[in-house]
Amino acid sequence: MIEDLPPIRTAPAQRPEAAAVEQLRGTPTGFIVDALGGSGALDYRLKPAIAEQYAFCGVAVTCHAGPADNLALIHALGSVQPGDVIVAATDGHTACAITGDLVLGMARNSGAVGFVTDGCVRDLVGIRQVGLPAWAMGVTPNSPNRSGPGTVGFPVQVAGLRVCSGDVVVADLDGVVVVPQERLAEVLERLPAIRTAEAAADAAVRNGATRPSFLK
Repeated sequence: MIEDLPPIRTAPAQRPEAAAVEQLRGTPTGFIVDALGGSGALDYRLKPAIAEQYAFCGVAVTCHAGPADNLALIHALGSVQPGDVIVAATDGHTACAITGDLVLGMARNSGAVGFVTDGCVRDLVGIRQVGLPAWAMGVTPNSPNRSGPGTVGFPVQVAGLRVCSGDVVVADLDGVVVVPQERLAEVLERLPAIRTAEAAADAAVRNGATRPSFLK
């Protein structure tokens, strides 16, 4: 039973206002990256486990499970609130999966809207049925241990970026982008101008433009 397993260090998450997170829903990740100054996407090798289940927008709940272990991920289920995205760090370990359909199903039942790991997942048939978008570095049937140690709620390094609980994580067909909570207001302030500029450029292309407007 989980009560008999090693303790996991846990820190509470300071979540942003739900209304602020909602403003990012449906926003292309490219727009968000532009608002962040040109970066903010996780490693391009990260892919959705189920190709058609890729999109989400939610608040990060982080856990560091380390290589070949998922005890911290299991503990993280207790910290999930509706609208959260579990971000599970494995130190890039891909020799076994950190999770499969059962834990992802429990995450969905707890209100999670997405899952991200720099490791692997397994049980694709079941994951498809669960319906929770899960991004990972790969797929393997090898299973993890459940021995710890680990952390929940502390900053983690995942797929090239530092991610903190409370950051906003957005995924679409282009990839996964992390908006640090302390930059959320800045991003929301910049997005209207970016949307306007993109709409104008799209209209110009439809109308026959052959070069960007900044080339005279």
